[in-house]
Amino acid sequence: MQPSADANAAILVSIDFGKNDHQESLQELRLLAETAGVRVLAIVETKRQRPDAALFAGSGKIQEIAAIVEQLEAPLVIFNHDLSPAQMRNLTAKLNTRVIDRTMLILDIFAQRAQSHEGKVQVELAQLKYLSTRLIGQGVDMGQQKFAVGARGPGETQLELDRRKLDRRVHLLKERLEKFKHQRKVMRRSRNRSDVLSVSIVGYTNAGKSTLFNKLTKANVYVADQLFATLDTTSRRMFSEGVGEIVVSDTVGFIRHLPHGLVAAFRSTLEETMQADLLLHVVDANNPIRDDQIAEVNKVLAEIGAADIPQVLVFNKIDLQDEPPSVQRDDYGRIARVFLSAKSGAGLEGLQLTLAEAKAARQEHIEQLQSEE
Repeated sequence: MQPSADANAAILVSIDFGKNDHQESLQELRLLAETAGVRVLAIVETKRQRPDAALFAGSGKIQEIAAIVEQLEAPLVIFNHDLSPAQMRNLTAKLNTRVIDRTMLILDIFAQRAQSHEGKVQVELAQLKYLSTRLIGQGVDMGQQKFAVGARGPGETQLELDRRKLDRRVHLLKERLEKFKHQRKVMRRSRNRSDVLSVSIVGYTNAGKSTLFNKLTKANVYVADQLFATLDTTSRRMFSEGVGEIVVSDTVGFIRHLPHGLVAAFRSTLEETMQADLLLHVVDANNPIRDDQIAEVNKVLAEIGAADIPQVLVFNKIDLQDEPPSVQRDDYGRIARVFLSAKSGAGLEGLQLTLAEAKAARQEHIEQLQSEE
């Protein structure tokens, strides 16, 4: 192993606490690092029953990591876990290099990917809330919009000043988000009065949501084989034969252990999901842990108040398994699953049928409400 001269290189550390998803979580950490533009120098794994209070990993393993850091001249160590402020401070001292945790890495990616003004405000708010609990000289300059994987922040002597600045900034950002929320509410009220079906595409990150969105709406949303390729919610109007006008929204991909503060910060964007008539829950049909990913998405949907919205599972990428497109119905005769390839377009007829039935159900619901008035 050669020493690194790359400021965006890192050693990854992952500790197996006996959970079933350790290897999948480690693979996601590697993908997260690559998505953030980080070159992975080495991966260190170990097993423990519980985290060490001071160093998260055991002192012997930390000595081993310190030796690798010195050998490779690694400028950064990324832990596949959430670290307390004290643990981060202790690890930085022991390893003699910058240390960040999984949450900081995800926040950095979100900061890089946010395109809209609202998305940038939401990311900054999530970052500042995270920093408010750990002003230990590991954060960001208050004038910056993102963590910047290799950046260092204000020193210990500035903590009180930074805390006041941080509180003022958080208050300002919350006011801005309230304005965005009001604007969306006005637009949504107008849409609800019209005969328009509202559909949100949700799913685990990298499941193919944006590809499906582009295929349905003929839009040109950025698509990449990366985690969080889409961050800002994008909505487009489309016309479907037999359905009429539809508003389709593409949303940020979910991931296991998504930082709670990030879900809270993006609640306003995800309100589009909360107000939808139908959720198209896109699943990578080829992923061996797809059931776990479905559960993770549903957990976040429940957290934002969208658990009761009608949902259809869309099993994507069937072309990789040479599976034929199909539609499965539940015990009540409603479409519950659609198997398709968003890339090739095979199986889109089943999705069109799904939208037509959702539109009919919406119309029936509206008529029932009108008859009760």
